[in-house]
Amino acid sequence: MESFRNLLDKILEVVCSTLMGVMTILATWQVASRYVLNKPSTFTEEALLISFVWAGLLGATYVFGKQDHMRMSFIVDKFSPEKRAKVEVFTEVLILLFAALVLVFGGFKISKLAMGQLSPSMQIPMGYIYFVLPLSGMLTMVYNVMNIHRLAKSLVVENLKLKTAQ
Repeated sequence: MESFRNLLDKILEVVCSTLMGVMTILATWQVASRYVLNKPSTFTEEALLISFVWAGLLGATYVFGKQDHMRMSFIVDKFSPEKRAKVEVFTEVLILLFAALVLVFGGFKISKLAMGQLSPSMQIPMGYIYFVLPLSGMLTMVYNVMNIHRLAKSLVVENLKLKTAQ
């Protein structure tokens, strides 16, 4: 399971890094075409916006998967390890529900709905652009399942430690 997590982390890392590189190139071209050539590029503005949205959502998924996101744990840190693990499992389940309902279900609905609408300058169906919502949700759910599995394993190990200590 950890090797799959590492592979998924690596893929998201490469995709997000590539998107950031593309955004840098597009922004540089946008500035150059506007101020040096006096002919602003409409393509780059739209491509930058799309890249930014994709990088933001996939980056959030990556950070969630690495569990490097910001969280306020000052209350949970006061719990016993067993209670802390239970609260963390509950939190993971809530995030799983959010990802399933809002990102995946809602994302597929909005993507399907927007397939008939074309982006202004690139003429790409907007549904493809919105597809990052369900994609991000599905990847978040994969990370959720792996996190819950790891937490369940740690709960079992804690229970075994408690039983052998008695």
